[in-house]
Amino acid sequence: MIPDLPDGFPTGELTLHGRVLPASNATFVGELGGVRVVYKPIAGERPLWDFPHGTLAAREVGSYAVSEALGWDIVPPTVLGDGPHGPGMVQLWRDEVEDAAPVDIVGEGELPPGFRHVFDGLDAHDQPVSLVHEDSEPLRRMALFDVVVNNADRKGGHVLPMPDGHRHGVDHGLTFHVEHKLRTVLWGFVGDAITAEEVEGLRRLVSALDGALGTTLCDLLTDEEVETTRRRVARLLARGTFPGPRSSSYPVIPWPPF
Repeated sequence: MIPDLPDGFPTGELTLHGRVLPASNATFVGELGGVRVVYKPIAGERPLWDFPHGTLAAREVGSYAVSEALGWDIVPPTVLGDGPHGPGMVQLWRDEVEDAAPVDIVGEGELPPGFRHVFDGLDAHDQPVSLVHEDSEPLRRMALFDVVVNNADRKGGHVLPMPDGHRHGVDHGLTFHVEHKLRTVLWGFVGDAITAEEVEGLRRLVSALDGALGTTLCDLLTDEEVETTRRRVARLLARGTFPGPRSSSYPVIPWPPF
């Protein structure tokens, strides 16, 4: 069944304050029960060649369900709801720290303390630069989460730095594909051993997939997508390390990366 509202999730009539620009799909900021939310109506989803049309909102809700099962608070509370433009995804807004940059572009060869290098390239002015990201527990967990849900769109702008040091991930419509689609800016952990605490979270997920979470995901996704998710978790646990890109012929960094 579709999951119940998370504890404390606001109810009432959704009113809109404005639209988020630029965004690939229609995305609005609004208010629900006096609480700020993000609203993405299914009617505003842009057709894609590789994801079935009208399924992105359900994938966002499924990603939240997986985040909760892991116990890592990666995705803000997210539900299927109704609004001025019809049914869609409703997610609690998170105010990020404006001067923090968990993912950043720096001069080529520079590596700020506490960061990991991802790749080198050229900026808009053809100057050599490097993409880097934090070497932190929240980003490690987000990278593992992205492997599990097969996230095809982990851009730097989808990592929200919180005032307490936590990091939330948003924009999870391109997830759960049965084909390998992982595109992310969080490749800096490749080859690292998965810690005991991270293994514990993945094992919680295995148990949840065999129970209520599996039932929930089957109502949001196809049976094949849910089964493929189970296999991805099993491979992660068997490998014991952060995986790397499978092939240089496949784009492994979303473009643009922010």
